[in-house]
Amino acid sequence: MNMLKIVAVPMHPEGRKFVTIFAIIAVLLALVWEPLFWLGLGATVWCYYFFRDPARTVPQRAGLVMSPADGVVSLISEVAPPPELGLGDTPVYRVSVFMNVFNCHVNRSPMDGKVTQIAYHKGKFVNASLDKASEHNERNGLAIEGAEGHRIGVVQIAGLVARRIVCFVKIGDALKTGERFGLIRFGSRLDVYLPEGIQPAVSVGTTAVAGETILADLRADQTPVQSVNI
Repeated sequence: MNMLKIVAVPMHPEGRKFVTIFAIIAVLLALVWEPLFWLGLGATVWCYYFFRDPARTVPQRAGLVMSPADGVVSLISEVAPPPELGLGDTPVYRVSVFMNVFNCHVNRSPMDGKVTQIAYHKGKFVNASLDKASEHNERNGLAIEGAEGHRIGVVQIAGLVARRIVCFVKIGDALKTGERFGLIRFGSRLDVYLPEGIQPAVSVGTTAVAGETILADLRADQTPVQSVNI
């Protein structure tokens, strides 16, 4: 872990109180036994690193669906979108990006569009890498409709460690591709439901970067592009 890179990256405001708590605990540990301070300091640095919010270079070409999260593509399957998002019941491709505790957890909009639905559900906290997490875990879903009528779903899913999903937007808001719309604390996953007939441009095991990795191409007259990290 390059310490200079960590310090140079800005932290999302959501992380300030957590870093402060970790730092206070580190000071208290120093009063108990000095070696414990270094453990606390390491935990504080990790917390800052977890809430980092780096700038991203977002492709400007229309029709691309970008990854909403940093992580690894853990699942690709054809399933019906969550009914609460109003995207119909026809099975479509779902691309799941799993974030571990070392990934950046700021979530970004996969495409330009208007938020037409937001639905939060309480749930369990099973391992977010499992397929059943989409149905059983705590989650917050958004439906986004683009200018050309394409609609996608993006669902924030809590994991084993995550206990708090944060969403910054509301129904009716307009989002730009790569714009920050939320985050999940301490390990989780995001599911993207593509429009009917659209094929994914990634495969399981692909390392994704939020706002930079292409998940799919919505242009009907184009062959889906291969995933790239810019």
